[in-house]
Parts: sequence; structure tokens; C-alpha cells
Amino acid sequence: MVRTGFAALALAALPLLGGCGEAEDKQSAPVTQDDATLTLAAALGANKTLGTLQSAIEQSELSGVLDGRASYTVLAPKDRAFAALGEDGAALLEDEQRPVLIAILRDHMLPGHLTLEAIGAAIDQRGGPVTMTTLGQTEVQFARSGETLTVTMDGGASARVSGTAIAANNGVLIPIDTVLLPPRG
Repeated sequence: MVRTGFAALALAALPLLGGCGEAEDKQSAPVTQDDATLTLAAALGANKTLGTLQSAIEQSELSGVLDGRASYTVLAPKDRAFAALGEDGAALLEDEQRPVLIAILRDHMLPGHLTLEAIGAAIDQRGGPVTMTTLGQTEVQFARSGETLTVTMDGGASARVSGTAIAANNGVLIPIDTVLLPPRG
């Protein structure tokens, strides 16, 4: 079921903290690379490790959202995250699964332009994990352990930030190592 509506997001008001440089998947703190010349859709298309996500967004007919003026932060599962789903992941790209795919993708999107540095600053300011609401009305929690930033979906699915995020002119792509799926019920 696709849920609609936007949730208030306190972190959207945080200032954009510029970051530059490259971060390896596991070797250093996650950073955000600023590339305001690209839209989210163009940044997604330029990233070689996010091809399956790009296909999923095209299949779900959400591509226009990532080319629009509104600002979003996309928790972007890498290709190997989709591959880990096996046949279930491939089935999501079938036409009859479009409503399910849209719901899953909405749970990977946050309103606003949230860099990894801003999320980290919010965790520091709060003294612990920070909870946000996705466009699918699911709560996700960002936490940090050492240099590792994780995001956990309400219901238990968890992913690590896996590489350098890209700040485009209409949002941020944050690469993660797992597709966040709702609990099976």
C-alpha cells in the first residue's frame, strides 16, 4: 500500500555543511561530495554502483520526482544490495509489482536536503540516534558507532552508509549497503 503525505522533518532546517573528498566504504567517516551542477536523477545516472536503483526508479515512474525542484534525500541501495535480494529483488522490477516497488522506494526517500555531515551533527547535538520520517511515513533512525553511520527502519531492517554521498542541486544521494524492506507479516 502506498502511503501519502509528508512528515515534518526537523533536520531539514539544519544548515548544509559542505564536505568534500572521497570516503571508502569502511575506511573513514562518511562524507558528502557537493555537485550542485546535477539533479538527483543525473547524479543517480552518473553513479556506476546505483544502476539497479536507477532502473527501479524508472520502473516505478518516479524519475520525474528526482528531476524536479523539490529537495529529497535518497537512501540509495547499491547494486549489490539489490543482488542480495535474489529472485525477490528481480521480481520487484516486474510491472505487476509496481505498487510494492513504489512503497519501498518511498521508504528510501526523506524530504529535504540532508547531508551526512548534517545528520552526524544532529546525532552529536542530540547525544545519540536521530529519528526521521520517510515519504512512505516510515520512521528511520540514524545512529553512529565509531566511523560507521547506520540507518535502521522501523521494524528492524538496517543498512550502513557505504561510500561518499552526493549533494545534487535538488537533494542528496546517500549510498547504503542494504535495501530497507518492511518486516514480512
